[in-house]
Amino acid sequence: MSNTLLQVIVSGLLLGAVYALFSSGLTLIWGMMNVVNFAHGEFVMLAMYVAFMVYTSLGLGPAASVPIAAMALAAVGMASYFLLVRHIMKGPMLAQILGTFGLSLFLRYSAFWWFGSDFRTLPDTLVGSPFQFAGLRLDAPRLLAGVVALFVTLGLHLILTRTSLGSRMLAVSEDATAAQLMGIRPERMQAAAWGLAAGATGIAGALIATFFYTSPTVGETLAIVAFVTVSLGGFGSVPGALVAGLLIGLVESVSAYKLGPVYKDVVVYSLFVLVLWCRPQGLMGKM
Repeated sequence: MSNTLLQVIVSGLLLGAVYALFSSGLTLIWGMMNVVNFAHGEFVMLAMYVAFMVYTSLGLGPAASVPIAAMALAAVGMASYFLLVRHIMKGPMLAQILGTFGLSLFLRYSAFWWFGSDFRTLPDTLVGSPFQFAGLRLDAPRLLAGVVALFVTLGLHLILTRTSLGSRMLAVSEDATAAQLMGIRPERMQAAAWGLAAGATGIAGALIATFFYTSPTVGETLAIVAFVTVSLGGFGSVPGALVAGLLIGLVESVSAYKLGPVYKDVVVYSLFVLVLWCRPQGLMGKM
């Protein structure tokens, strides 16, 4: 294997880890409440603007912007739940779809009003210069984003499977009425799920901002990737989102290298359709 191809593979896996992180919040909400959050891409966009403002106002990089974005987006997620989601959950699925879609439009055009339509980027050297490792040239922003995303995604999975908070969330997702009889307050757990999912999304957005453009419409592009990742991995499965994110990042990078950047989306979405044709529940979803 040539060094160039190996570098493409490593870059694809690092990008895939970021895909997994900002998709895990979407799959958590679905697994917890059977609600599809169409404003998920705009949550990522808001986190990217938080990172941009932390740099322009304070001159600080990801070490400051990542925790600030996580807390800010956790607050946005919980506010979205209490002000909107818990009310539309009482209605039909169409109300949930239109409600979260309306939230996405509100956030997007609020960003247009506040920040304008210009594309914004952070300096290439904010995280550090590229460096060589084992013959590979690694971009510091992508390496940082990929490694942090991998650990946060695994941490999110451990919270859901190995902690009392995760057990209470699982109980509510299985049967909210029975959980309430056991002393668990479903609304608190659902709000916590929205806060946890949005916080993870905030970390992803702040990391992506170090190497991707920021604009009010960037959420549209990232939302498509998130929905494809979650569908491919299996709705409700954080490990599935991780596997699917890594796979999509890898296939995207290798196909761009072998066939050209124009064809990478064709290959990714063809693989997506093929997998769902054979396994509609996704790679790690349940029937």
